[in-house]
Amino acid sequence: MPDLTPDSIHAATETLARLTEYLRQDPDPAEALVLVEPLLDEYTGLPVQLADALRALARTVQTHRPDTLLDHKVDLLVQELRSAAWEQTDQHTLHYVIDDLRTLYASSQPTRTLGCGSCR
Repeated sequence: MPDLTPDSIHAATETLARLTEYLRQDPDPAEALVLVEPLLDEYTGLPVQLADALRALARTVQTHRPDTLLDHKVDLLVQELRSAAWEQTDQHTLHYVIDDLRTLYASSQPTRTLGCGSCR
């Protein structure tokens, strides 16, 4: 895997911005759900990944404290990161919303009958 760079992370956020713009253009809901689904996967989706990244950042900051008289400030900032991580983790259940929307749209599609009018 190539090394991460700020540019590669920026590319990921640009992709999210493009998705948002696409969704604002009123696409077919089934197609929109397919595009959003990977973001909300319960194991690898954005809420879980962002929460893990925030926890890892908190651990890194905690481990490599700067030499400063403001140790209590570092502790508060680490706690903020960990709190934000828990808030993100709470969003992992959004994958259920996608499942429910997929079911809703699948059931609202008219059933197609094969054959011509006289064969039905």
